[in-house]
Amino acid sequence: MKRFYRQVSTAAAGAGWQVLLDGRGLKTVGGRPQLVPSAALAKALAAEWAAQGDEIDPASFILRDMADYALDVVANEPAGAVAALLPYGETDTLCYRAEPEEPLYARQLAVWEPPLTRAEAEWGLRFVRISGIIHRPQEPATLAALQARLAALSPFALAALRTLAGLAASLTIGLLALEPGADIAALWEAASLEEEWQAELWGRDWEAEEHRARRGATFAAAARFAELAAS
Repeated sequence: MKRFYRQVSTAAAGAGWQVLLDGRGLKTVGGRPQLVPSAALAKALAAEWAAQGDEIDPASFILRDMADYALDVVANEPAGAVAALLPYGETDTLCYRAEPEEPLYARQLAVWEPPLTRAEAEWGLRFVRISGIIHRPQEPATLAALQARLAALSPFALAALRTLAGLAASLTIGLLALEPGADIAALWEAASLEEEWQAELWGRDWEAEEHRARRGATFAAAARFAELAAS
């Protein structure tokens, strides 16, 4: 699609902020006014539009897509968004380890155990750790605590978490990434531990590395989206 606008700006609108293209407010994919909760997020969304060249690249609108999801989907049915996220806690990657005698287990213990134990202490719950790939359910009390934590989040935080947890295959990592001052690089390192382990063993494939870098950039963008929405 050809670029169809010249000027990109932001303005307060109702109870939020909006991006303007040549003075006209944007709408979501669903046709709602794209009103976001902070000036900082509106400016970041405007930057995506301002960065476009003569041709618009739809894949570059990472923040816009999350904003649209928050407004069109999550705000309309928050319980459904929570239900869609909870399985990432039921099968959290951080809980599934190699067998203790395998070398990978020591790496998983060193990298995965600290964030998991921190989450348990801060959130008042307990995760079941599993060696092997056979599924074992988390305790009902743990899932109930996670569900309550998710239900307390804003639509914009839930929209970011959908990307964070999906990329990490871990609700724990996703929720920790939402916390103020989170070390996003360390959390992504934990999320991609097994990929890094395989690369160290068998050598690096540039296409796989490029793909992982893109996913890591999207993970960081989702964390930034949540931070800007809350600012």
